[in-house]
Amino acid sequence: MPDPLLSIENLRTYFYTDAGVARAVDGVSFHIDPGETVGLVGESGCGKSVTALSILRLIGSPGRIEPESRMRFEGRDLLRLSDEDMRRVRGNRIAMIFQEPMTALNPVFTVGDQIAEVARVHQRASKQDAWKRAVEMLELVGIPGPAERAKEYPHQLSGGMRQRVVIAMALVMNPALVIADEPTTALDVTIQAQILDLLKDLQRKFGTSILLITHDMGVVAETASRVIVMYGGEIVEQAPVDRIFVKPHHPYTEGLLGAMPRMGQERERLQTIPGTVPPPTNWPTGCRFHDRCQYAWDRTAHEHPPLYEVGPGHLSRCHLAEEPQHRLHPHEPLVAQKQEVAS
Repeated sequence: MPDPLLSIENLRTYFYTDAGVARAVDGVSFHIDPGETVGLVGESGCGKSVTALSILRLIGSPGRIEPESRMRFEGRDLLRLSDEDMRRVRGNRIAMIFQEPMTALNPVFTVGDQIAEVARVHQRASKQDAWKRAVEMLELVGIPGPAERAKEYPHQLSGGMRQRVVIAMALVMNPALVIADEPTTALDVTIQAQILDLLKDLQRKFGTSILLITHDMGVVAETASRVIVMYGGEIVEQAPVDRIFVKPHHPYTEGLLGAMPRMGQERERLQTIPGTVPPPTNWPTGCRFHDRCQYAWDRTAHEHPPLYEVGPGHLSRCHLAEEPQHRLHPHEPLVAQKQEVAS
């Protein structure tokens, strides 16, 4: 087996605030192999985007990546690189596609200039060569009339085209890893499908690895080969994509899948997960999902579960792995009971 392209061990990213220490990412470990697409899923506030920013070392004050964290990329320890060496990695070997292209693109520069800047900074290309590269990238991502579009400003392009521009910027240097943070959230369904197809096509051409961050399990099913589910700043389940959709183990993953609309179920109510993700300054004791879980019992409220192996390549942070009988007696989650009392 080849060495992983990216290996993360015990990643802890904390923010030191007046309200207390926010443990946004709290002991996360995973890897990404060369040419692999890994889906990182979970609700807003579970730590997905902070994980991505940690990989790029873009955590500013009052945040800090704790000393016990380990991140190796292409055999190098990212946390030991100098700031200058890390800048060479960013945009060159690791690139990021941001969620909202209008905030990722500068409104006062043409899209061609913004793509060309990446080539000028990392390749030391001449202005003419960088512009030629920008036009080539726009053509590669399927923008019609790329030479003319390169002269336009972000506000002159549709949402789908702006997202293609952001993808072009990310791929200028043919990076080994692309981190795509909710790349289709702001787009309508038809354009979403086009962007996902584009990412898959580009991956086949260049062999790029992709970390796809999303809250949409449907996007993961379409794109990823392996799924990592985050909740409360930690990984709660990890499995091959075909297994997690057929046989999810963690109750949180069950809830995410149950909330997906399905063909032929138009008249059925979608399932919901009661409550919200708790604040990272005050993670619950025991299992961090226990107050929202329909299977919770005394042990889950007091004993923090490890990642149990529940199948081939399948890990789950749930005591049901040792006491599966509790799955036979679902009940009203604790948070729902509290809400009912409060009302």
